[in-house]
Amino acid sequence: MEENKKHPKVIDLRDIAKKIWTRKKLFYKVLPIVFVLSCIFIISLPRYYISETKLAPEMENSGAGGTLGSIAASFGFDLSDMQTTDAITPLLYPDLMEDNAFVVSILNIKVVSIDEDIKATYHDYLKSFQKYAWWNYPVNWLKSLLPKKEDQVVNKGRFDAYHLSKKEDRILNLARKNITISIDKKTGVVTINTKAQDPLICKTLADSVKDKLQVFITEYRTNKARVDYEYYKQLTAEAKQDYERTRQRYAAFADGNVNIALQSVRLKAEEMESEMELKLNNYHTLNSQMIAAKAKIQERTPAFTVIKGASVPIKPDGPKRMIFVALMLVLTCVVLSLYSIREMIFKE
Repeated sequence: MEENKKHPKVIDLRDIAKKIWTRKKLFYKVLPIVFVLSCIFIISLPRYYISETKLAPEMENSGAGGTLGSIAASFGFDLSDMQTTDAITPLLYPDLMEDNAFVVSILNIKVVSIDEDIKATYHDYLKSFQKYAWWNYPVNWLKSLLPKKEDQVVNKGRFDAYHLSKKEDRILNLARKNITISIDKKTGVVTINTKAQDPLICKTLADSVKDKLQVFITEYRTNKARVDYEYYKQLTAEAKQDYERTRQRYAAFADGNVNIALQSVRLKAEEMESEMELKLNNYHTLNSQMIAAKAKIQERTPAFTVIKGASVPIKPDGPKRMIFVALMLVLTCVVLSLYSIREMIFKE
């Protein structure tokens, strides 16, 4: 009974190597073709550059946490986002790229290429100065020949970031692909990565996004204080005008009744003087509150520390031409090897 049992046959690697060696002419024919085609493909793709900057914004905490925060930090957790009094925590900063208005503000920046051949807005750069692979041009030409529905004219001459045409929406999506905002949950450091086909434009874009992010954070953090300041400023101006009118009425009354000794005149003058003092005290109180609200704006304004400034990249970051060609050759060798020993595989 034991002799009738089937035992799996072990495949000898030497047999596999011999089988592949017998098909060496196939390798000699296919590998050069794959090499040439891979080179043509990867060289046709435009090269791009990447620039990076890191920013550490000041975060306002409620003061809670203490020992609990230290213990959580030792396990790799950051409780600062739960302690902050802000509605928008730093963890939400990367989501700003989903807002059309924020992306449109970036599209309006001025960019200049490193050879100064391109001087335009970032919007026009994405629209008119992008390089594409050669096969995209005949494809786009064929698409232009096909009948298509006219792109709907929106906004009637008034630009609206939340009501875009298809072309404008495509440009916004292209900008989102080229800009990445991320945050380290442990340290709170915001990292901005930008990609462009020109190194100087790449660096300019990184600096501009950093500035836009700083402006957004500052405006959000100081919004309540600025509203309070404008409110007290208006009340102070009204109180000053009210005091000036009361003072003028009192002065006019006093000047017109200098030589009159009637008791009713003296009582009226004292009443107007008391009213004037009340208006003056009210003006001084509101003026003090306005000054305090103005100081609150500076107190709420966050400080920013640039940990890593954006620099003009020296070498392109992609596409990796040599790595791509090598991977294609390796993949071709694997496929040809499996093809050479296919009979052995199916037989066993």
